[in-house]
Amino acid sequence: MADPKGFLTTGREVAQSRPVEERVRDFKEVYVPGSLLPIISKQASRCMDCGIPFCHNGCPLGNLIPEWNDYAYREDWQAAGERLHATNNFPEFTGRLCPAPCESACVLGINQPAVTIKNVEVSIIDKAWETGSVLPQAPERLSGKTVAVIGSGPAGLAAAQQLTRAGHTVAVYERADRVGGLLRYGIPEFKMEKRHINRRIEQMRAEGTKFRTGVEIGRDLPADALRRRYDAVVVAAGATTARDLPVPGRELKGIHQAMEYLPLSNKVQEGDYVTPPITAEGKHVVVIGGGDTGADCVGTAHRQGAASVTQLEIMPRPGEERNANQPWPTFPMLYKVTSAHEEGGERVYSVSTTHFEGDEEGNVQWLHLAEVEFKDGKLEQKPGTERKIPAQLVTLAMGFTGTDQENGLVSQFGLELDARGNIARDDHYETNVAGVFVAGDAGRGQSLIVWAIAEGRSAARGVDRFLTGASSLHAPIRPTDRSLTV
Repeated sequence: MADPKGFLTTGREVAQSRPVEERVRDFKEVYVPGSLLPIISKQASRCMDCGIPFCHNGCPLGNLIPEWNDYAYREDWQAAGERLHATNNFPEFTGRLCPAPCESACVLGINQPAVTIKNVEVSIIDKAWETGSVLPQAPERLSGKTVAVIGSGPAGLAAAQQLTRAGHTVAVYERADRVGGLLRYGIPEFKMEKRHINRRIEQMRAEGTKFRTGVEIGRDLPADALRRRYDAVVVAAGATTARDLPVPGRELKGIHQAMEYLPLSNKVQEGDYVTPPITAEGKHVVVIGGGDTGADCVGTAHRQGAASVTQLEIMPRPGEERNANQPWPTFPMLYKVTSAHEEGGERVYSVSTTHFEGDEEGNVQWLHLAEVEFKDGKLEQKPGTERKIPAQLVTLAMGFTGTDQENGLVSQFGLELDARGNIARDDHYETNVAGVFVAGDAGRGQSLIVWAIAEGRSAARGVDRFLTGASSLHAPIRPTDRSLTV
């Protein structure tokens, strides 16, 4: 184990952020490069090597956290990287983007600050890339079976890499012009620079995975053509149908879904635009939705030079301590200050948008809102609390309602949906159509990146079993497993 007294002698330290005034002038990652390595061995020593490591239960991937904490403490980076990759294809993604439910389940967190599991994870994988120990793992022999993966987000990439390494010939179809899904065009550069995606894609290409960008299944290529060409199909198309806000004035110019706004900013970083077609520069910006996507809009607006940024949330402000109905080791809903919130702006809770007001040219200028409260289990507007705030750019970040059904993918395959509108599947991730599997948000609904990777790995096992009759691929979860819920 790590230092037996580490949790007693060492306090929690996290990655150092660049000064706000510096980082809002660019889109580079907010953390000081290399600031973790000098402290990470001591931080890893805080791991208690618990008799029952509840961090395993908190992580959908089942990461071997105490093991790689011990290796990091001893600075055996090679062994740490191997244990990290045993359960996670892309730890540099989760180490930057996952909200770390493992830390919420850390036994030390019962009465002390939890181990900085996420920081240890990203330090191990960054060290692995730095030392050149992340290498392609091409299969020793090919199975002669072919698989199509629809979608190149974390679920699709994880499924594709697992199946390629199992010896199958895999092609990933992505409707966007670049590989990565929401990792590429939904996550801002300041949270994860896209070089991390690019080098993983190169690794996967070297292993044998093929990528087909600019191809939308259902529109550019019909589903039956895909089924004729491949022995199995994995649908990992995400839950990209955004929840809308049907209030008066929604049609005004300047009101956009978050996933209309954020990708254009990322395309500037890719060199496609000099300035984004939708920009916050000089405007009063209102972000509707208090989750991570809303925070991404806030941080992007700061960097584009917004005159002001206001984030609205219909629910009450979360507390800073666990509620009684969210006991350890469950993932609690706590008040969270992200790097974007550190950079400024106002957060307003318990409010609902009533309507928008525009100018004579049809541009949004004002957002009208009212306070809300729970009555008999329902949110109701509080009389006399109506007011308006300036809004020249509004982004809707209220979540997603399911996978895209307008492009024909669901109907052409003949896929059944569950009660929540997601693509239904069995314990092996197979849909009602033989040989067609589903992984990630398309089957689970909007969720976390760590769930997407876990589902991609689990679906890959189901596909491998379907193609060969058995599988030795690691599968962390089943769709019916409710013991892990975040």
